[in-house]
Amino acid sequence: MASISVGDVLPDGELAWFDESNQLQMISVHWLAAGKKVVLFAVPGAFTPICSMIHLPGFIESAEELKSKGVDEILLISGTYTRALGLELDLSDEGLGTRSRRFALLVDNLVVTVANIEEGGEFTISGAEEILKVL
Repeated sequence: MASISVGDVLPDGELAWFDESNQLQMISVHWLAAGKKVVLFAVPGAFTPICSMIHLPGFIESAEELKSKGVDEILLISGTYTRALGLELDLSDEGLGTRSRRFALLVDNLVVTVANIEEGGEFTISGAEEILKVL
């Protein structure tokens, strides 16, 4: 499967999260993103130095600025939806199984307008500051 790219419509799928009472909730990607400007980003591994100390904190620290520039939702994903985007990363040789590639997408009303997809373990184009540059 080809990776998602600029001009593509974001595929629908379901995202899961635990609410404040620790109950599993499901929501449609299209329901979340239709009619909105959304940043969708992913990290290959929680609690790894780049992912948890740089990539994720960058989006947390920039959330208000992103929203002031028109972003409605900022979504960090992992898991099976990555496959729908064609952005999985096979780290089986390292004993880590299939993960997500590191990326950041800017999506406007379900259409990808920016696709910053990293190669290998790089972290050069998928941070919040790169998304801010194009807003």
